[in-house]
Amino acid sequence: MLRRVVSVLTAVLLSIGTAKAQEVINGAGATFPYPLISKWSSEYQKIKPRVRINYQAIGSGGGIRQLIAGTVNFGASDAPMTEEQLADAKKVHGDVIHIPETLGAVVVVYNLPGVTANLKFDGKTIADIYLGKISAWNDSRIMSLNPGIKLPATKIVVVHRADGSGTTYIFADYLSKVSSEWDQKVGKSTSLDWPAGIGGKGNDGVAGQVSRTPGAIGYVELIYALQNDISFADIKNVDGVYVHPSIPGVTEALANAAKTLPKDLRFSITNAPGKTSYPISSATWFLIYRNQPEYNQAKDVLEFMRWAVTEGQKYSADLDYAPLPGRIQKLNIEKLKSVTYNGESILK
Repeated sequence: MLRRVVSVLTAVLLSIGTAKAQEVINGAGATFPYPLISKWSSEYQKIKPRVRINYQAIGSGGGIRQLIAGTVNFGASDAPMTEEQLADAKKVHGDVIHIPETLGAVVVVYNLPGVTANLKFDGKTIADIYLGKISAWNDSRIMSLNPGIKLPATKIVVVHRADGSGTTYIFADYLSKVSSEWDQKVGKSTSLDWPAGIGGKGNDGVAGQVSRTPGAIGYVELIYALQNDISFADIKNVDGVYVHPSIPGVTEALANAAKTLPKDLRFSITNAPGKTSYPISSATWFLIYRNQPEYNQAKDVLEFMRWAVTEGQKYSADLDYAPLPGRIQKLNIEKLKSVTYNGESILK
């Protein structure tokens, strides 16, 4: 009897010890990379059972706000932080560094019952749809880009993000480069004063709105279009070629648009040159403070990030993200090694 009691107590104490030993890393932000971060979280816990990644996909704007507030260990955003946001963060917790975590495509999705062919769009036409200047699917400009496809007179229902969104930033960054009117009237930001349309929360919210609404058009990260089986368009690039969204198209966009990367790794690859470059491509970033208040937890965060941007890249392609090239992986590791505790580098 005594042996059984001792055995039970030992098991309980071991359980308590294990629970105490587990480290929870809290992150929040972009929905764009959420499927990949979710995969990383499950795979990394197999390697390090002690570490659990708790990531909340609340949109890039929310992730940046929580990072500045200091309520998460890291943020994630498809839009590089602005100078104003960096200044606000510095006042509270110090400098923030940007770590590109993966690359992906924002696609133009649509719901047109009876139309089975892939539609084609150029940037100015997309901008004018979102400016409310083109309101029907059989508008002459859309028809001229899609000869031979019978388009209905259905009203276009514009769908956009309702929350602060890095996907919106990527989309607006592209439109600002291809439409001077969009650049002047709307511009680029994670949150916009939309000229037209209805909102959906997160990439999944926009995908759901488009799926449920005949005549709708929207923009989401590629995997959300594939998962929801929504049609998405070929987009005309700088070289005049209509490119279907794909991993090679994103990789080519990076190669052509970011041959020389800025030291802070905040860059844009939308509207990149190159015949096979997909024009609405982007990186998405981990965000972390350069100076950390606690050593052990910071070390766990940094080791996870180092794994994600190196070994973890092998999971990217299966989820329709473009793996980071070696040169960015090396720059990321240098950035991660610059994170300090009491003035000393945490990662060796």
